[in-house]
Amino acid sequence: MALLLPLTGDHAALGLSMQRAAALAESDAALMQVIDTGGTAPGAAAAAAEAIKRKAAMIFGPLTADEARAAAATVAGRVPVIAFTNDAAVAATGAWVFGLTPRQSTSAVLRYARSRGVKSVVVLGDASPWSSAASAAAQALQGELGIDVRAITVTPGQPLPGAGDPPDAVLATGSGEGVLAAARNLKDTGVQLLATLQALDHRPSALEALQGAWIAAPDPKAFGEFSSTFEAKVGGAPGALAALAYDAAGIGRSLRADHKLDRAGLLATDSFACVTGAVRFRADGSCARELAIVVAGPAGYESVATSRGA
Repeated sequence: MALLLPLTGDHAALGLSMQRAAALAESDAALMQVIDTGGTAPGAAAAAAEAIKRKAAMIFGPLTADEARAAAATVAGRVPVIAFTNDAAVAATGAWVFGLTPRQSTSAVLRYARSRGVKSVVVLGDASPWSSAASAAAQALQGELGIDVRAITVTPGQPLPGAGDPPDAVLATGSGEGVLAAARNLKDTGVQLLATLQALDHRPSALEALQGAWIAAPDPKAFGEFSSTFEAKVGGAPGALAALAYDAAGIGRSLRADHKLDRAGLLATDSFACVTGAVRFRADGSCARELAIVVAGPAGYESVATSRGA
């Protein structure tokens, strides 16, 4: 197996964190060869070529969408490429999109909301790439879930666009103060606040504002256990990308143990247990990921359900 990461360049610190996280799941360097991409598309192409030269049976990485496209073009389908990007368009290159995607989080929270009786949702977007993709995912799920979705974009400093009749729920797809403002405005209105993992905020003031909201995110217990191990053995707090690298190494180890380290083995496995949520790989390059539905409380986030995101 090969792990393609930016060990030099602008994202070197992130790449090193991911390398160390992967080493927690696969400590044998001979079994998980780490190759530097430099954080660029040409570097990723060169790293992919080197992985093929070394006869890697599977490639995990690279990090960004541009790097993933370059690596996939170089590999040309000879071995699976499981990229860490969350850009769904990368699946068209033949690489798998392993990152936590807007569609996964949006699908998970809307499926849960529908199971709780929600039939109409207003989606609040802030025009960021994540928010725009989440809004598009929500609208695409209307027919499948039997839910009415109206999307509006909130522009800082501008009046809030009219949303029509009060919905059963509001889905805030952004992050930061925009989500917190929506949470405060919905208090005591009877309208349920929904949010994607971008809304996670561990500040006491944010936890208070978000209390009662349903948020789709990796299970806090599993992520907390990984985080504690990382802090104890590596030092510092890991982010979601470090967790993805840890999960990738675990997937590779599992497939190798079953002598299925290839595309067929990847697709035949119904579910891989991951810190970022149990994952199933699809032939079209996408992944189905189980996410927790978490609710904020004074001590942090607590999981109340599990929902599979598209």
